Amino acid sequence: MQLIDVSVTISPSLPVWPGDPAPRIEPVTQVSAGAPFNLSQLCLGSHTGTHVDPPLHFLLGQRGVDGLSLDMLVGPAYVADFPAAAVIHRSDLVVAAIPPETLRLLLRTRNSRGGRSKVFNPDYVALAVDAAQYCIECGIQLVGIDGPSIEAFTVMDFPVHLALLRAGVVIVEGLDLSQVEAGMYELICLPLKIENGDGGPARVVLRR
Repeated sequence: MQLIDVSVTISPSLPVWPGDPAPRIEPVTQVSAGAPFNLSQLCLGSHTGTHVDPPLHFLLGQRGVDGLSLDMLVGPAYVADFPAAAVIHRSDLVVAAIPPETLRLLLRTRNSRGGRSKVFNPDYVALAVDAAQYCIECGIQLVGIDGPSIEAFTVMDFPVHLALLRAGVVIVEGLDLSQVEAGMYELICLPLKIENGDGGPARVVLRR
């Protein structure tokens, strides 16, 4: 079966949220310098690149990324395409005719077009709070998006994150859905198992 990698590559040139630490990959030992093996030190934020937001990202005393159920992170997922949306609203999700049994929903937008910039772009497509409420009403357990955040850059009180995470919905951000069409897939989303992690970079793949 075809596996589609929908995670971005972590490198020093990967754009990060303003104020977040930029990824650093620094050699500790190098074969080219006479060492018997190559070893690097990685330094990056917990929400770098393709990553998972657990409830602990915003809610004290809730599950960290290491406490998430693998059953929620792996399983059937529906990719819905919103090529013209500036913000995804409830009405957009209704028109998208998402299958009623959907537990994992991935949102493909213009964020996935045009390749990956080396500069953070705040004009990305995000989810509106009425759409977040619709996802909760539909029983969706995981929502992923191809932008740096599921929340619009200009929103400072984080109603989308809070609504989803309070309802136990896992958020996956920073997906690369450029090679994916709308439809059903198997999602395999495995974040780093960080103790009490408020987030975790993840390798995410889809299987048709």
